[in-house]
Amino acid sequence: MDGAALSMNLPLPETEPAPDDVSARVRRAVAGDITAFEQLYRDHVGRVHGAILRLVGMDRARAEELTQDAFVRAWQKLSSFRHESSFSTWLYRLGVNTALMELRGRRNEDSVDNAALELAAGGEVPFCAAERGDLERAVSKLPPRARAVLVLHDVEGWKHEEISIELGMAVGSSKAQLHRARGLLRRALADR
Repeated sequence: MDGAALSMNLPLPETEPAPDDVSARVRRAVAGDITAFEQLYRDHVGRVHGAILRLVGMDRARAEELTQDAFVRAWQKLSSFRHESSFSTWLYRLGVNTALMELRGRRNEDSVDNAALELAAGGEVPFCAAERGDLERAVSKLPPRARAVLVLHDVEGWKHEEISIELGMAVGSSKAQLHRARGLLRRALADR
């Protein structure tokens, strides 16, 4: 399936489809029914795009491109979906992995030793929320790997062990990146 065939402007569903409907659509899509896949896309694009958008730092154009890449990969790998988990979980994880692959490519761009991370972050003050727009702008300006750890841990609820595997870093580095990101956010929000 051509990535251009899917449009980011498709309407989002108002409610989640029933699990049986999703299973039936997946089976039809595996059999080559493009209309069934397009419906799966419409049902799930919002959640996948939102996660990718947060991971790439609110770069809407890049998030749309990566969302399209994720759905192209989903089409290509659809026959490997085993129905052991929900389709939305499988697809969401595929989307997050697509964004994380982008971040892995930037690994050297953001390499700083842990001591420097600790100094940059300051004390152990917990992350505080600000107005949504200010917070989104501040998160988008974080270094890519620090932003990825913050989003995966604080927004998506991943554990440091999962983050370390996905980003190819030690658990301690994941914790240090989170500490750094929170410190940088505090400073950015205090300076606004």
